[in-house]
Amino acid sequence: MRAGLRCDIPKCFEENTTIRRPFKTDAPVKDGPRSNREIRIPKVQLINEEGENLGVIATDQALRMAEEAGLDLVEISPNAEPPVCKILDLGKLKYANQKKAAEARKKQKIVEVKEIKMRPNIDTHDYEVKMKAMNRFFEEGDKVKVTLKFRGREMAHQELGMKLLLQVKEDTATIAKVEAEPKLEGRQMMMVLSPR
Repeated sequence: MRAGLRCDIPKCFEENTTIRRPFKTDAPVKDGPRSNREIRIPKVQLINEEGENLGVIATDQALRMAEEAGLDLVEISPNAEPPVCKILDLGKLKYANQKKAAEARKKQKIVEVKEIKMRPNIDTHDYEVKMKAMNRFFEEGDKVKVTLKFRGREMAHQELGMKLLLQVKEDTATIAKVEAEPKLEGRQMMMVLSPR
């Protein structure tokens, strides 16, 4: 602005410079039960370190009792009225939960789909070898996909392929059930079997 000139712009046209704070992202989600000062309910149902039910007690009194015992106040049943809390070692509880989860993961079996490939004019010995392998897969708890490949003029005799797959179905009836019936896809016929 030049000296001596007055600005006649009304105040409403002045630049508005408000500083905006970025939105707060959600607080990190804590895994596991609430403990100690995170419990903000006035009264709780308290169970001491020996497992005795001490009844409904004020939360701050329960916290003092936990501190005196050198342990933590942990919310065991948050949906109860009032919530049930127990005096215990939180580190030991987390460790025990991790051990349980690891044990559960170890016991889980991933079901795999094994594939057995055959031809419509398979020899009897080859068929027996494939059936032994199939039985082994079923014992291990895996599913088996039987694939029959047709080459050249074999496509004219699809009934041979269907007959073979029905034979496989019959031979495995005691240990396996058909999950996907035999069907033709292009130049191959497929059937999926799963263990009983």
